[in-house]
Amino acid sequence: MQLHNLFPTPVGFAELGRPLSDEELFFIRELQTRPNMGNTTSTNNFVLRDPALTSLRSFIEDSVSDYFKSTVNPKHNVSLRVTQSWCNYSEPGQYHHKHAHPNSYISGVFYVQTNADDKIYFYKDGWQQIKFPPSEWNAYNSESWWFEATAGKLILFPSSLTHMVPEVKGDDVRISLSFNTFPVGNVGEEMDLTGLRLEA
Repeated sequence: MQLHNLFPTPVGFAELGRPLSDEELFFIRELQTRPNMGNTTSTNNFVLRDPALTSLRSFIEDSVSDYFKSTVNPKHNVSLRVTQSWCNYSEPGQYHHKHAHPNSYISGVFYVQTNADDKIYFYKDGWQQIKFPPSEWNAYNSESWWFEATAGKLILFPSSLTHMVPEVKGDDVRISLSFNTFPVGNVGEEMDLTGLRLEA
């Protein structure tokens, strides 16, 4: 049997390729926080605008651009702009709740500090009218899928894709930097009455 992956969901991965600098780590670790469901998050919702993270922001923006061109390959002059960005802190025993990102097109998470068994889970939402218990899980019958969460890794995904990170089992605080994006430029086709001109 030959199978074709029709309309797959793209999840992108990129590696920073260097350790974070002392300045970057100090900035991220010293941010003020507020309670979140299962863990804490920074009160600063625009962390990538800080000069301390200029280099990291460039890496993230370049990666988002590559992902967008590789998956959407837009006809018109349009790009994705990082909107909000924030840091998440999960102490041992804490977790990051199951959620998606409204008012965003592509979202991402960059891992600053992790433990050996840290993972991120993605979920296939939707009601199943008929459900068969599989003898073995694969990309077609799975309701969830996980990837390793390791320091220095950037993961990009459609903002509507539900995800969560389970309880921290190790001794270190899991620190991640998350962000949303939104299109800037010409979206749709004016002749089809779907045209939008979104200014930065």
